[in-house]
Amino acid sequence: MKNKKVLLGMSGGVDSSTAAVILKNEGYEVIGATMKLWEDKECPEVEGGCCSFSATYDAKRVCDKLGIPHYTLNCEEEFQKYVIDDFVNCYKCARTPNPCIECNKYLKFGVFYKKALELECDYISTGHYAKVEYSEKYKQYVLKKSESEKKDQTYFLYSIPKEVLPKMLFPLENFKTKEEVRKIAEEYELRVAHKKDSQEVCFIPDNDYGNFLTKKAKLKPKAGNIVLSDGTILGRHEGVIFYTVGQRKGLGIAYKEPLYVLKIDMQKNEVVVGTEEELYTNELYANELNFLLDIDLSKPIEIKAKVRYRAKEADAILHIEKIDKSSSGEISQNNNIKDLVAKVTFKEPQRAITPRTIGSFLP
Repeated sequence: MKNKKVLLGMSGGVDSSTAAVILKNEGYEVIGATMKLWEDKECPEVEGGCCSFSATYDAKRVCDKLGIPHYTLNCEEEFQKYVIDDFVNCYKCARTPNPCIECNKYLKFGVFYKKALELECDYISTGHYAKVEYSEKYKQYVLKKSESEKKDQTYFLYSIPKEVLPKMLFPLENFKTKEEVRKIAEEYELRVAHKKDSQEVCFIPDNDYGNFLTKKAKLKPKAGNIVLSDGTILGRHEGVIFYTVGQRKGLGIAYKEPLYVLKIDMQKNEVVVGTEEELYTNELYANELNFLLDIDLSKPIEIKAKVRYRAKEADAILHIEKIDKSSSGEISQNNNIKDLVAKVTFKEPQRAITPRTIGSFLP
């Protein structure tokens, strides 16, 4: 019987490299592929960068050692459109983007999946810490958290199309620590065994968002006021793009108690600040939904939810509502997804719920 073929996304890091080892040992016909996402000749190479020239070279070197083929896929146009442009547009609208989620949605499980079909692969795979398995309860494939609570990355994977789940393999699903992964890489003498983890935003290697937005994306920030909720002016800012909800450092104002960014008011070009207590709220609305489970959406659902990757899961109630509440018909997954919005009510207030910071909901 012919071995199942799998296209493995390789970033040149230890996670995806170890995934290649595991897949090959399990008998799969493995094809390694690295997506060429962007190139900035002015930026120096950064160890751990996930889409640099050195990352591609490291991935090829691992594939050569394991005796598996490796391809480089040019995805620069798609990356610019779906990730970088979205990143810039979010800041233009005073929202906080999450480029890793957009990259997963459109590149890793969009363009990459289509390439796998072209190559007649049975599966696609990545080095994410996550798990996909068939659920007898729901009678379908489901996305579940990995065994590693600290490293679990399902927060970033919520946008995987439901139809792709049965074709997904996550070889690192049962690892509890990064040390276990590195140990396997050491055993196979992979030179990436102790390579640093990739940084959060690969196209901003110096982590200077302001410099990227003003010089690379050519945004022109406009100075304005920093105010309290009641409108009291406390100081000036050099542009709202340099601020995000929950921020404390870099405000450049003096006050009798610590202040945090509560809101960005684009119309008034103001940064609204207040005390930490004012950061907490127990309700949010979310669009850009993706339903991975076939469940009844017409009634409230008790869930675990979190509003950012490092936050703890919190108890909440999920209501799915129509944007146009005057329209008739029951709410279901057959509705146009753009017509639905999720109302999430937390049992305990959550800190710094930020516009466009995508959250995750687990029933």
